[in-house]
Amino acid sequence: MSERARLQAIYRYPVKGLSAEPLDRTRLEPGQTIVADRRYAVENGPSGFDPAAPSYLPKNRFLMLMRNERLARLESRYDDASDVLTIRDGSREVARGALSTAAGRKTIEDFLAVFCADELRGPPRVLQAPGHSFSDVSRKVVSIINLASVAAVETLAGAAVHPLRFRGNLYVADWPAWHEFDLVGREIAIGATVRVKVRKRIERCAAIDVDPDTGIRDLALPRLMAQTLGHFDCGVYAEVTATGEIAAGDAITEIG
Repeated sequence: MSERARLQAIYRYPVKGLSAEPLDRTRLEPGQTIVADRRYAVENGPSGFDPAAPSYLPKNRFLMLMRNERLARLESRYDDASDVLTIRDGSREVARGALSTAAGRKTIEDFLAVFCADELRGPPRVLQAPGHSFSDVSRKVVSIINLASVAAVETLAGAAVHPLRFRGNLYVADWPAWHEFDLVGREIAIGATVRVKVRKRIERCAAIDVDPDTGIRDLALPRLMAQTLGHFDCGVYAEVTATGEIAAGDAITEIG
């Protein structure tokens, strides 16, 4: 086993394309995402998604930051117990609805129909299916971001790069920059019992050009990374292999 790094922060994204939610702790189960991560998505025009037979679809079927950067202006919060999504634009609450009800979904859809009017290919529709995650990849994974790699990108850009541009689940401190790529195919332990197997590097798209605080597309990071590093990857996807609870501050240990 190598020296330990630590889990600095945990995030989930209950609605694909909307804001990150910080978690102090969460429980991970084998073959599953963080609870409620990408549980919902908002269809942008007919997507072909069938709730009775849910399957992976490419992200361009949904509202997303890669093309709809104004979404970053919004702050959304999802309550697991009530299934209520609340959306704020600055200091103002602009929509609230229970996503488990047709009326609640319509409230959210009606707001987004106006907010994203010039970017829609059809009426926005909130989608969900039991057990399905609208991830950017077909298998259920957690995404891991190495904060030192983000710092390296920041140095290349000569400008501040908010770690949430990368929309990760688990943010790791005390790894060297780009060390996450060395872990592909290996297992790591998080806290006392959780184990994850690192599956692949994450290729980045224009979503990371958008400042998560302002919603402004102010950098061209994938292009810069390709020109200077020869790749535009940052972070890795990992599959949970052993269950347990994790919390911010937990040790992360490489196995093998």
